[in-house]
Amino acid sequence: MKKTTRAFWWKRGHPLSLLLLPVSWIYAAVAGRRMRQAAGARVGVPVLCVGNFTVGGTGKTPVAEALARAARKSGKRPGFLLRGYGGKVEGAVLVDPQRHGFRDVGDEALMLSRLAPVAVSPARVDAAALLEQAGVDFIIMDDGLQSGRLKPDFAVAVVDAKRGFGNGRCLPAGPLRAPLAAQFPKVDAVLLNGAGGAEEQVRNAARKAHRQVEVLHQRPVPGGEDLGGRDVLAYAGIGDPEKFFATLEGLGARVRRAVALADHQPISEALARSLLANAGTLLPVTTAKDMARLQGGGGPAISALRENSRVVEITAVFDNPAMPAGMIIATLDAFRRRVEADRQKR
Repeated sequence: MKKTTRAFWWKRGHPLSLLLLPVSWIYAAVAGRRMRQAAGARVGVPVLCVGNFTVGGTGKTPVAEALARAARKSGKRPGFLLRGYGGKVEGAVLVDPQRHGFRDVGDEALMLSRLAPVAVSPARVDAAALLEQAGVDFIIMDDGLQSGRLKPDFAVAVVDAKRGFGNGRCLPAGPLRAPLAAQFPKVDAVLLNGAGGAEEQVRNAARKAHRQVEVLHQRPVPGGEDLGGRDVLAYAGIGDPEKFFATLEGLGARVRRAVALADHQPISEALARSLLANAGTLLPVTTAKDMARLQGGGGPAISALRENSRVVEITAVFDNPAMPAGMIIATLDAFRRRVEADRQKR
């Protein structure tokens, strides 16, 4: 099932959601059983998972980047582990930005490779081995909360504080990747991203799942202060393009045209020509993920769009500045306990 975000997922009582409920119940049963039964492999270095409960953009990637910087400050050599969504890899690959394009390894992998080593694999465990061989001693797994292939030492789920869990239903009737009762036991903390009223929803779901989790807060801070007063054409192929457009308006940019692309949508030569034609005298502005899909050659229109587009980078800023370091410490402590427990079993 292709997990494309649907507008009705975020509305209560929508007829389409009700129509899809029987399929949703089947999906929920299968996904929930898989999560409950998954043992998950372990690797020889600490693993911190940054996941989410729902389909769609919740702001995981800036959080993963912030945690990598915190790990580096603590003296570790972090690396990112991804499935490689949108790429065509079948086995484990250590990402080389000089050799790989987004069609090979996915746009998120290319974007994160600017910061630290990245390995991708649908199996994840094989990719973790590649990172270890490359000298990585702290793995940040971007996504993978629902996967049973690799068990992290610490897991944080990022929740959009405005959207929350939407209508609270599983795919395809709602945005949940699995029942919350199956997902909450897998997380150690929940990180609310931005402003909104989802905290009560999160705490209620945790209570129903009989799981005590720490609820943390952060906000996305965009660059691009100099965009104030500029007339722009905004284009974005992310989980929630409207959030990006609103961010630009918040920076004072005048979004004269907004083009919402599908999440991870490749930008073809024809699409690049169309964007340039629609831009006219407007400044094209996009996300770091979209820029990653413009890298690595392409025709004249893609090259022109790449050269003329302004990228707005998003930084995760935590309400408590010590939180990223705290999550690194919690992961390292859990890893040490795991190693000690394994030693005692021998």
